[in-house]
Amino acid sequence: MLRQFGWTAMVLLWTVGTLCAQNAMTTDERIAAWRTSSGVSQEKDAVRQASALEPIAPKTASPARFRDGSAALPNDAGQIWREYDISAYTTRVTTTKRPEQAIVDWILRETGYEAWHGEPLSILSASPRTLRVYHTPKMQNTVADLVDRFVSSEAATYTFSMRVVTLDSPNWRSSAHGLLKSVPVQTPGASAWVLAKEDAAVLSGQLRRRSDYREHSSPYLMVNNGQSTLISMMRGRPYTRDVLLRPNGPLGYEPSQGQVDEGFNLDFSPLLSIDRRMIDAVIRCDVDQIEKMIPVLMDVPTRDSPHQRTKVDAPQFTHYRFCERFRWPIDQVLLVGMGMVALPMPVDGGSPLVPGLPLPIGSTPARADLLVFVECKGPSTPMANGPSGAAPRTSQREVKNYRGRY
Repeated sequence: MLRQFGWTAMVLLWTVGTLCAQNAMTTDERIAAWRTSSGVSQEKDAVRQASALEPIAPKTASPARFRDGSAALPNDAGQIWREYDISAYTTRVTTTKRPEQAIVDWILRETGYEAWHGEPLSILSASPRTLRVYHTPKMQNTVADLVDRFVSSEAATYTFSMRVVTLDSPNWRSSAHGLLKSVPVQTPGASAWVLAKEDAAVLSGQLRRRSDYREHSSPYLMVNNGQSTLISMMRGRPYTRDVLLRPNGPLGYEPSQGQVDEGFNLDFSPLLSIDRRMIDAVIRCDVDQIEKMIPVLMDVPTRDSPHQRTKVDAPQFTHYRFCERFRWPIDQVLLVGMGMVALPMPVDGGSPLVPGLPLPIGSTPARADLLVFVECKGPSTPMANGPSGAAPRTSQREVKNYRGRY
């Protein structure tokens, strides 16, 4: 009996000592004890408990290895530092927050993105009044030429005629071939030409007499030199995307509505040469067309209607993407043919000529030969006052949205 009492007392003393030792443990020791006794799942619980008991100490060491650089920038390739005053341009474009971004964008287009993110070490940074560049002398000369093209015009506003035209057939080219002079294009299936303004007027007249001729854009755009303008003709089409079960509702479910946009966006960014005889322009066109809505039947059983079903839609899209840079004389017209692509206009039911009329069974979705005419009409205000004359203030991106009216 005494022996039993002695063993019981020893066990009690050992238990009390263990509890005291555990209370004296540090956080790391507690986590180690949980890992040893209970495995990974209880280790995570211990981490959470330790986080609640003790504040997390700030991180003192970074896993990234680095060293402090010297006060001077490396110039292994002969890089030099230059600061360009761009205030004559940026102060005249007041309705956009960052007019200097256009200068940076054009430098990257001209020199390539990789030239600034590899070897040799380089810097390209723009503030509202100053462009800072650290690069080789050859690259500095390229940057200086581009800056001159912006600053010399002092953000003068130019008027462009940009017409987006579609034809059901590309056979117009057979009669117009003699008027067109081909220019290189990288996009597969696309073509581009330049032609005299008189010939462009003749060609436009011929195309307008065709029964399949359709024009989709405003004839005139006002653009600051070097900035961008956007023509948008998009329209949302609602559809039933999904169903949500609602046992307490009258139908037992609730349709989840979605919307998809179809139509086209045309982005145009022109930059004139210093002598204003040549135009560099980036043209980007995105066309999105809903070919059809594919129905899907969903089971939504209820107590009263165990076999109830409803329909949701899965949109079938077709997309066309075009982005090219062109250079042509200011006294000529650029004509871009993008080929037989998705019709760049919202249509109801798929009929390009009669909105609301469904396509016949077996017919393919609407396709058209997409043409873009670009013509510079000159500065929107006379330049007789010279470079110091105040230029009109316009926004960076003038958006034309026709809401499916064409």
